Amino acid sequence: MDKQDQKQDTREYTIKIIPHHGETVHSIRLPIRMVKYGVASLCVGFFLFVGAFGYASYSVYATQNETVELNDLRQVNNIQQEQLLQLSKKANGLQDEMDKLSQTENELRQISGAGTTSTTDNEGADGTHDGQGGPWIEPNVQNVSTALDNIEKNIAARKQSLEELKQQLKEQQNVAAVQAGISRMTPSIWPASGDVSSPFGMRWGGSDFHPGIDIANDSGTPIVATADGVVTAAGWNSGGYGNMVDINHGNGIMTRYGHARQVVVSAGQQVKRGQIIAYMGSTGFSTGPHVHYEVQVNGQPVNPVNYL
Repeated sequence: MDKQDQKQDTREYTIKIIPHHGETVHSIRLPIRMVKYGVASLCVGFFLFVGAFGYASYSVYATQNETVELNDLRQVNNIQQEQLLQLSKKANGLQDEMDKLSQTENELRQISGAGTTSTTDNEGADGTHDGQGGPWIEPNVQNVSTALDNIEKNIAARKQSLEELKQQLKEQQNVAAVQAGISRMTPSIWPASGDVSSPFGMRWGGSDFHPGIDIANDSGTPIVATADGVVTAAGWNSGGYGNMVDINHGNGIMTRYGHARQVVVSAGQQVKRGQIIAYMGSTGFSTGPHVHYEVQVNGQPVNPVNYL
């Protein structure tokens, strides 16, 4: 390389500023190297500006898209939550209808003497207890699905129970048809108004045989003879019946009324069907006011339901 090539480029660019009115002309000398550096800096700055502007534009566009997607997801989630809430309300309404249906069935069973079924409602025997509690849990897919599955199982169980009740009522209708022509000497009415608190047969987990049915009501509720007959016992019984009345109806049929507060007939007295013979109480082996109603045929207890 010769000396001429080794020499630095000493060329210069001169910028002249010529003012108006003949004022002094100003000259600015710029070395070629400075001009080259300036142009390079402008190019680099331009590309940096373009890159930064593009990145900023992309970031704004991406953020706007994410915001739109997020809003769409929130809107879909709100719709799903609203639908889930409506579904949970329907499930709760179905459960309420199931509870009412269970209560109606139990009332029919009490009227027919068929015995009550286990229920899932929160009412007591008299329908006055309604205590509730527990944590508050927001409905979700899992617990609403569980509630619907439970309702489905309850519906299946209720259908089966109603079919059984239907069969029992048919049997009772058959018995009633047979009894239609029986004389007034055969028991055929309820001895008192109230709820069947204990049916005929085994009870208390199979530890006791109940030879009649218990009908519970307020103390002092009238007890009537269920058929014409003759009073054979009236007064205190030491075997657990408390104040008791026995009536002989003939043809080997006898009825017994136990736990009375007061007896208003005497032994040897003729009574008519529907006549008041005592008032409900809780004497003898008793946990509360009720009448123990018993029907015996030839000395053997039978289910009183067949004579109601």
